[in-house]
Amino acid sequence: MFKQVRRRTRSVYATGAVTASLVIAALVVAFQLLGNPFATTEVDRSLPPLLVELRDLADFHAAQGQFEVTVDHEDDVALLPSVIAGERVQYAALGSVDAVVDFASLTDAGIALGSDGGSVSLTLPRPVLATPVLDLEHSHVMNRDRGVLNRLGGLFSDSPTSEHELQAVAIEKIAAAAEASELVARAETNTRTMLSAMLGALGYDDVQVTFTR
Repeated sequence: MFKQVRRRTRSVYATGAVTASLVIAALVVAFQLLGNPFATTEVDRSLPPLLVELRDLADFHAAQGQFEVTVDHEDDVALLPSVIAGERVQYAALGSVDAVVDFASLTDAGIALGSDGGSVSLTLPRPVLATPVLDLEHSHVMNRDRGVLNRLGGLFSDSPTSEHELQAVAIEKIAAAAEASELVARAETNTRTMLSAMLGALGYDDVQVTFTR
């Protein structure tokens, strides 16, 4: 009788093993035919872009300057050491400034043709500097030191280490640097070169460009 029980046990184990093998084989075939049923699918439910406004542009971006500035800002708390309270942060900013010429203001009064038919004089407004544009991908915080009280207070703030103020200061410094640079003069030179080439192709050998101050 003991032998019969052992035979039945072996038979059950063998049947179970065969059944498990068949289930595994069926799952493998199903995965191959139907793919992974547990695979995730990315669904983009974003709304389509909405056209807000169309504008006609008549600005010539005659030159661009790349500027790098480091903002070193410190909030010092009187009578307390910086380890206890206060914050100092150093922010490295990279940005660009365009010098733009407004061709929309060019009127017939600003165009004077020579009597020989081979010369022309143009009067344009002086190039202006556009608002600096920060390269956020390459601008970053170099170092940030915060006191213990500042760290504790940051636990109750949504953005305790916001960089918006630092970026605003960086934009102001880059704008000032652009004003002090030769960017406007470079834009004037590039505009004269562009207009001379364009009008020269139309048969004007002498092209004079004057910028109003």
